[in-house]
Amino acid sequence: MFALSFFLLAELLCQSLGQYDYYDEHYVPSAPLEVLSSPTCAQECECPHTFPTAMYCNERNLKFIPIVPSGIKYLYLQNNHIEEIKAGVFDNATDLRWLVLDNNNIASDKIQAGTIDKLSKLEKLLFSYNKLTKPPGPLSKSLDELKLISNQLSSFPASTLSGMENLTTLHLSKNKLTTESITGAFKSLKSLVLLDVSENKLKKLPSGVPPSLLMLYADNNEIDSIPNGYLAKLPALQYLRVSHNKLVDSGIPAGVFNVSSLLELDLSFNKLKSIPEINESLEHLYLQVNEINKFDLTNICKFSSPVNYSQLRTLRLDGNNIKHSSMPDDTANCLRQASEIIFD
Repeated sequence: MFALSFFLLAELLCQSLGQYDYYDEHYVPSAPLEVLSSPTCAQECECPHTFPTAMYCNERNLKFIPIVPSGIKYLYLQNNHIEEIKAGVFDNATDLRWLVLDNNNIASDKIQAGTIDKLSKLEKLLFSYNKLTKPPGPLSKSLDELKLISNQLSSFPASTLSGMENLTTLHLSKNKLTTESITGAFKSLKSLVLLDVSENKLKKLPSGVPPSLLMLYADNNEIDSIPNGYLAKLPALQYLRVSHNKLVDSGIPAGVFNVSSLLELDLSFNKLKSIPEINESLEHLYLQVNEINKFDLTNICKFSSPVNYSQLRTLRLDGNNIKHSSMPDDTANCLRQASEIIFD
Protein backbone atom coordinates (compact mmCIF):
# COMPACT_ATOMS: atom_id res chain seq x y z
CA MET A 1 0.00 0.00 0.00
CA PHE A 2 2.91 2.33 0.74
CA ALA A 3 4.28 1.76 -2.78
CA LEU A 4 0.95 2.67 -4.35
CA SER A 5 0.61 5.87 -2.30
CA PHE A 6 4.20 6.86 -3.10
CA PHE A 7 3.57 6.35 -6.81
CA LEU A 8 0.55 8.66 -6.76
CA LEU A 9 2.43 11.38 -4.87
CA ALA A 10 5.35 11.16 -7.29
CA GLU A 11 2.99 11.47 -10.25
CA LEU A 12 1.38 14.61 -8.83
CA LEU A 13 4.75 16.24 -8.19
CA CYS A 14 6.10 15.39 -11.65
CA GLN A 15 3.23 17.30 -13.26
CA SER A 16 4.38 20.54 -11.67
CA LEU A 17 8.04 20.63 -12.65
CA GLY A 18 9.45 22.73 -15.47
CA GLN A 19 8.30 22.88 -19.10
CA TYR A 20 6.22 19.79 -19.30
CA ASP A 21 4.72 16.98 -21.23
CA TYR A 22 1.40 15.64 -20.07
CA TYR A 23 1.82 12.71 -17.74
CA ASP A 24 0.74 9.18 -18.51
CA GLU A 25 -2.68 8.59 -16.96
CA HIS A 26 -2.25 4.79 -16.97
CA TYR A 27 -0.20 4.52 -13.83
CA VAL A 28 -2.02 1.65 -12.08
CA PRO A 29 0.36 -1.25 -11.34
CA SER A 30 -0.15 -4.70 -12.78
CA ALA A 31 -1.08 -7.62 -10.59
CA PRO A 32 1.76 -9.31 -8.74
CA LEU A 33 3.08 -12.38 -10.50
CA GLU A 34 1.35 -15.07 -8.45
CA VAL A 35 -0.30 -18.31 -9.46
CA LEU A 36 -2.63 -18.64 -6.49
CA SER A 37 -5.61 -16.34 -6.04
CA SER A 38 -8.12 -15.94 -3.24
CA PRO A 39 -10.96 -18.51 -3.46
CA THR A 40 -13.58 -15.76 -3.24
CA CYS A 41 -12.08 -13.85 -6.18
CA ALA A 42 -14.06 -13.55 -9.43
CA GLN A 43 -12.78 -16.24 -11.78
CA GLU A 44 -12.03 -13.69 -14.49
CA CYS A 45 -9.65 -11.78 -12.18
CA GLU A 46 -6.79 -12.16 -9.72
CA CYS A 47 -6.80 -11.45 -5.98
CA PRO A 48 -3.20 -12.07 -4.84
CA HIS A 49 -2.65 -13.56 -1.40
CA THR A 50 0.00 -10.91 -0.76
CA PHE A 51 -2.54 -8.17 -1.51
CA PRO A 52 -5.91 -9.74 -0.57
CA THR A 53 -7.87 -6.49 -0.66
CA ALA A 54 -7.11 -5.92 -4.37
CA MET A 55 -8.82 -7.48 -7.37
CA TYR A 56 -7.05 -7.18 -10.72
CA CYS A 57 -9.39 -7.48 -13.70
CA ASN A 58 -7.44 -5.22 -16.04
CA GLU A 59 -6.54 -6.14 -19.64
CA ARG A 60 -8.68 -9.27 -19.78
CA ASN A 61 -10.97 -8.40 -22.72
CA LEU A 62 -13.91 -8.17 -20.32
CA LYS A 63 -17.25 -6.93 -21.62
CA PHE A 64 -18.82 -6.79 -18.17
CA ILE A 65 -17.88 -6.12 -14.55
CA PRO A 66 -17.78 -9.34 -12.52
CA ILE A 67 -19.41 -9.51 -9.10
CA VAL A 68 -17.00 -8.00 -6.58
CA PRO A 69 -16.63 -10.04 -3.36
CA SER A 70 -16.68 -8.48 0.08
CA GLY A 71 -13.36 -7.26 1.49
CA ILE A 72 -12.10 -5.83 -1.80
CA LYS A 73 -10.84 -2.25 -1.46
CA TYR A 74 -8.93 -1.78 -4.74
CA LEU A 75 -10.56 -2.78 -8.02
CA TYR A 76 -8.68 -2.51 -11.32
CA LEU A 77 -10.82 -2.78 -14.47
CA GLN A 78 -8.86 -0.62 -16.89
CA ASN A 79 -8.13 -1.55 -20.51
CA ASN A 80 -11.14 -3.76 -21.20
CA HIS A 81 -14.25 -3.54 -23.39
CA ILE A 82 -16.79 -2.85 -20.65
CA GLU A 83 -19.86 -0.98 -21.92
CA GLU A 84 -22.10 -0.78 -18.84
CA ILE A 85 -22.21 -0.99 -15.06
CA LYS A 86 -25.06 -3.27 -14.08
CA ALA A 87 -26.98 -3.16 -10.82
CA GLY A 88 -25.68 -5.50 -8.13
CA VAL A 89 -22.03 -5.76 -9.14
CA PHE A 90 -20.87 -3.68 -6.16
CA ASP A 91 -23.46 -4.83 -3.60
CA ASN A 92 -20.82 -6.69 -1.57
CA ALA A 93 -18.06 -4.12 -2.13
CA THR A 94 -19.00 -1.85 0.75
CA ASP A 95 -15.31 -1.21 1.58
CA LEU A 96 -14.22 -0.25 -1.94
CA ARG A 97 -11.68 2.61 -1.87
CA TRP A 98 -10.30 2.67 -5.44
CA LEU A 99 -12.26 2.04 -8.63
CA VAL A 100 -10.25 2.15 -11.86
CA LEU A 101 -12.30 2.07 -15.09
CA ASP A 102 -9.94 3.81 -17.52
CA ASN A 103 -10.00 2.79 -21.19
CA ASN A 104 -13.37 1.15 -21.55
CA ASN A 105 -16.53 1.99 -23.51
CA ILE A 106 -18.91 3.03 -20.74
CA ALA A 107 -21.59 5.60 -21.59
CA SER A 108 -23.43 7.71 -19.01
CA ASP A 109 -26.80 6.08 -19.67
CA LYS A 110 -25.28 2.63 -19.10
CA ILE A 111 -24.47 3.25 -15.43
CA GLN A 112 -27.28 1.73 -13.41
CA ALA A 113 -28.60 3.46 -10.30
CA GLY A 114 -27.40 1.89 -7.07
CA THR A 115 -23.90 1.11 -8.35
CA ILE A 116 -21.25 3.84 -8.07
CA ASP A 117 -23.54 6.04 -6.00
CA LYS A 118 -23.61 3.43 -3.22
CA LEU A 119 -19.83 3.28 -2.80
CA SER A 120 -19.77 5.56 0.24
CA LYS A 121 -16.10 4.89 1.13
CA LEU A 122 -14.71 5.44 -2.38
CA GLU A 123 -11.59 7.64 -2.39
CA LYS A 124 -10.36 7.40 -5.99
CA LEU A 125 -12.48 7.13 -9.12
CA LEU A 126 -10.46 6.88 -12.33
CA PHE A 127 -12.91 6.98 -15.24
CA SER A 128 -10.81 8.35 -18.11
CA TYR A 129 -11.07 7.36 -21.79
CA ASN A 130 -14.68 6.25 -21.82
CA LYS A 131 -17.86 7.68 -23.41
CA LEU A 132 -19.34 9.72 -20.59
CA THR A 133 -21.41 12.74 -21.59
CA LYS A 134 -22.00 13.77 -17.98
CA PRO A 135 -20.18 12.94 -14.73
CA PRO A 136 -21.31 9.87 -12.80
CA GLY A 137 -23.03 10.45 -9.52
CA PRO A 138 -23.96 11.11 -6.87
CA LEU A 139 -20.36 10.56 -5.80
CA SER A 140 -18.88 9.58 -2.46
CA LYS A 141 -18.13 12.48 -0.11
CA SER A 142 -14.91 10.58 0.73
CA LEU A 143 -13.50 11.02 -2.78
CA ASP A 144 -10.05 12.65 -2.91
CA GLU A 145 -9.25 12.04 -6.60
CA LEU A 146 -11.53 12.12 -9.65
CA LYS A 147 -10.28 11.59 -13.19
CA LEU A 148 -12.63 11.98 -16.14
CA ILE A 149 -10.03 12.67 -18.84
CA SER A 150 -10.91 12.20 -22.50
CA ASN A 151 -14.61 11.51 -22.31
CA GLN A 152 -17.39 13.43 -24.07
CA LEU A 153 -18.42 15.62 -21.16
CA SER A 154 -20.46 18.61 -22.25
CA SER A 155 -22.48 18.85 -19.05
CA PHE A 156 -21.16 19.24 -15.51
CA PRO A 157 -23.99 20.15 -13.11
CA ALA A 158 -23.03 22.49 -10.27
CA SER A 159 -24.25 19.92 -7.73
CA THR A 160 -21.86 17.18 -8.96
CA LEU A 161 -19.12 17.93 -6.43
CA SER A 162 -21.33 19.30 -3.68
CA GLY A 163 -20.01 18.56 -0.20
CA MET A 164 -16.83 16.86 -1.45
CA GLU A 165 -14.51 18.56 1.01
CA ASN A 166 -11.82 15.86 0.71
CA LEU A 167 -11.32 16.20 -3.05
CA THR A 168 -7.74 17.29 -3.81
CA THR A 169 -7.26 16.29 -7.46
CA LEU A 170 -9.71 16.84 -10.33
CA HIS A 171 -8.91 16.02 -13.96
CA LEU A 172 -11.43 17.12 -16.59
CA SER A 173 -9.14 17.59 -19.59
CA LYS A 174 -9.92 16.49 -23.16
CA ASN A 175 -13.68 16.91 -23.00
CA LYS A 176 -16.26 19.32 -24.47
CA LEU A 177 -16.80 21.53 -21.45
CA THR A 178 -17.69 25.20 -21.87
CA THR A 179 -17.36 28.08 -19.42
CA GLU A 180 -21.09 27.94 -18.75
CA SER A 181 -21.16 24.18 -18.17
CA ILE A 182 -18.73 24.37 -15.22
CA THR A 183 -20.17 27.50 -13.58
CA GLY A 184 -20.50 26.90 -9.84
CA ALA A 185 -19.01 23.40 -10.07
CA PHE A 186 -16.03 24.03 -7.75
CA LYS A 187 -17.47 26.33 -5.09
CA SER A 188 -17.76 23.71 -2.31
CA LEU A 189 -14.28 22.18 -2.75
CA LYS A 190 -12.23 23.23 0.27
CA SER A 191 -9.18 20.99 -0.26
CA LEU A 192 -8.68 21.12 -4.04
CA VAL A 193 -4.99 21.31 -4.98
CA LEU A 194 -4.97 20.42 -8.70
CA LEU A 195 -7.57 21.36 -11.31
CA ASP A 196 -6.98 20.38 -14.94
CA VAL A 197 -9.50 21.74 -17.45
CA SER A 198 -7.16 21.77 -20.44
CA GLU A 199 -8.31 20.80 -23.94
CA ASN A 200 -11.91 21.87 -23.58
CA LYS A 201 -13.95 24.76 -25.01
CA LEU A 202 -13.52 27.33 -22.25
CA LYS A 203 -13.56 31.02 -23.13
CA LYS A 204 -12.64 32.06 -19.58
CA LEU A 205 -10.67 30.64 -16.68
CA PRO A 206 -12.99 28.70 -14.34
CA SER A 207 -14.75 30.81 -11.74
CA GLY A 208 -15.34 29.95 -8.11
CA VAL A 209 -12.19 27.88 -7.69
CA PRO A 210 -11.17 27.48 -4.03
CA PRO A 211 -8.25 29.40 -2.45
CA SER A 212 -6.56 26.08 -1.65
CA LEU A 213 -5.64 25.58 -5.34
CA LEU A 214 -1.95 24.97 -6.04
CA MET A 215 -2.05 24.03 -9.75
CA LEU A 216 -4.43 25.24 -12.47
CA TYR A 217 -4.06 23.89 -16.00
CA ALA A 218 -6.21 25.48 -18.72
CA ASP A 219 -4.12 24.88 -21.85
CA ASN A 220 -5.70 24.41 -25.28
CA ASN A 221 -8.94 26.30 -24.80
CA GLU A 222 -10.34 29.53 -26.29
CA ILE A 223 -9.44 31.92 -23.46
CA ASP A 224 -8.73 35.49 -24.58
CA SER A 225 -8.47 37.34 -21.26
CA ILE A 226 -7.73 36.98 -17.53
CA PRO A 227 -10.19 38.60 -15.08
CA ASN A 228 -8.75 41.46 -13.05
CA GLY A 229 -7.71 40.21 -9.61
CA TYR A 230 -8.20 36.54 -10.56
CA LEU A 231 -4.92 35.32 -9.03
CA ALA A 232 -5.30 37.51 -5.95
CA LYS A 233 -8.17 35.21 -4.94
CA LEU A 234 -5.86 32.18 -5.17
CA PRO A 235 -3.14 32.85 -2.56
CA ALA A 236 -1.68 29.32 -2.77
CA LEU A 237 -1.46 29.08 -6.59
CA GLN A 238 2.03 28.17 -7.78
CA TYR A 239 1.51 26.75 -11.28
CA LEU A 240 -0.69 28.39 -13.93
CA ARG A 241 -0.76 27.08 -17.48
CA VAL A 242 -2.78 28.90 -20.13
CA SER A 243 -0.81 27.98 -23.25
CA HIS A 244 -2.43 27.45 -26.66
CA ASN A 245 -5.23 29.94 -26.12
CA LYS A 246 -6.19 33.34 -27.58
CA LEU A 247 -4.70 35.73 -25.03
CA VAL A 248 -3.98 39.28 -26.21
CA ASP A 249 -2.42 42.23 -24.39
CA SER A 250 -5.74 43.99 -23.88
CA GLY A 251 -7.02 40.91 -22.07
CA ILE A 252 -4.19 41.00 -19.48
CA PRO A 253 -4.99 43.55 -16.71
CA ALA A 254 -2.01 45.41 -15.26
CA GLY A 255 -0.37 43.38 -12.50
CA VAL A 256 -2.73 40.42 -12.76
CA PHE A 257 0.25 38.01 -12.66
CA ASN A 258 2.18 40.04 -10.08
CA VAL A 259 1.51 37.70 -7.16
CA SER A 260 4.21 36.32 -4.90
CA SER A 261 2.93 32.72 -4.74
CA LEU A 262 3.32 31.96 -8.46
CA LEU A 263 6.38 29.89 -9.45
CA GLU A 264 5.51 28.83 -13.00
CA LEU A 265 3.52 30.76 -15.61
CA ASP A 266 2.95 29.34 -19.09
CA LEU A 267 1.47 31.78 -21.61
CA SER A 268 3.08 30.22 -24.68
CA PHE A 269 1.28 29.92 -28.02
CA ASN A 270 -0.96 32.95 -27.60
CA LYS A 271 -1.11 36.41 -29.26
CA LEU A 272 0.75 38.58 -26.77
CA LYS A 273 2.83 41.48 -28.08
CA SER A 274 4.60 42.33 -24.82
CA ILE A 275 6.00 40.63 -21.74
CA PRO A 276 3.37 40.86 -18.99
CA GLU A 277 4.18 42.23 -15.55
CA ILE A 278 5.30 39.46 -13.19
CA ASN A 279 6.47 39.18 -9.60
CA GLU A 280 10.17 38.83 -8.77
CA SER A 281 9.46 35.45 -7.14
CA LEU A 282 8.40 33.77 -10.41
CA GLU A 283 10.88 31.03 -11.42
CA HIS A 284 9.66 29.78 -14.83
CA LEU A 285 8.08 31.97 -17.53
CA TYR A 286 7.08 30.49 -20.87
CA LEU A 287 6.22 33.01 -23.60
CA GLN A 288 7.33 31.17 -26.71
CA VAL A 289 5.35 31.52 -29.95
CA ASN A 290 3.60 34.82 -29.28
CA GLU A 291 4.01 38.16 -31.11
CA ILE A 292 6.33 39.88 -28.61
CA ASN A 293 8.45 42.60 -30.21
CA LYS A 294 10.03 44.37 -27.22
CA PHE A 295 12.00 43.25 -24.15
CA ASP A 296 10.46 45.31 -21.35
CA LEU A 297 12.74 44.63 -18.40
CA THR A 298 10.65 46.72 -15.99
CA ASN A 299 7.86 44.15 -16.23
CA ILE A 300 10.29 41.57 -14.84
CA CYS A 301 12.23 43.74 -12.38
CA LYS A 302 10.87 47.05 -11.08
CA PHE A 303 14.45 47.91 -10.16
CA SER A 304 17.66 45.93 -9.62
CA SER A 305 20.02 46.11 -6.66
CA PRO A 306 22.22 43.73 -4.66
CA VAL A 307 19.11 42.51 -2.85
CA ASN A 308 16.37 43.13 -5.45
CA TYR A 309 16.38 40.91 -8.52
CA SER A 310 14.23 38.37 -10.31
CA GLN A 311 14.17 34.71 -9.27
CA LEU A 312 13.54 33.64 -12.88
CA ARG A 313 15.45 30.50 -13.78
CA THR A 314 13.76 29.83 -17.13
CA LEU A 315 12.61 32.40 -19.69
CA ARG A 316 11.45 31.25 -23.10
CA LEU A 317 10.94 33.84 -25.83
CA ASP A 318 11.56 31.73 -28.92
CA GLY A 319 9.06 32.08 -31.74
CA ASN A 320 8.58 35.83 -31.17
CA ASN A 321 9.74 39.01 -32.94
CA ILE A 322 12.60 39.57 -30.54
CA LYS A 323 16.28 38.64 -30.42
CA HIS A 324 18.97 38.28 -27.77
CA SER A 325 20.34 41.68 -28.79
CA SER A 326 17.02 43.23 -27.70
CA MET A 327 17.85 42.75 -24.02
CA PRO A 328 18.63 46.00 -22.13
CA ASP A 329 22.05 46.57 -20.60
CA ASP A 330 20.80 45.97 -17.06
CA THR A 331 19.36 42.53 -17.86
CA ALA A 332 22.24 40.66 -16.22
CA ASN A 333 21.56 42.33 -12.87
CA CYS A 334 17.85 41.59 -13.07
CA LEU A 335 18.12 38.00 -14.32
CA ARG A 336 21.13 36.89 -12.28
CA GLN A 337 19.36 33.64 -11.30
CA ALA A 338 18.44 32.64 -14.85
CA SER A 339 20.05 29.45 -16.16
CA GLU A 340 18.01 29.26 -19.38
CA ILE A 341 16.99 32.21 -21.58
CA ILE A 342 15.86 31.07 -25.03
CA PHE A 343 15.30 33.36 -28.00
CA ASP A 344 15.55 30.91 -30.91
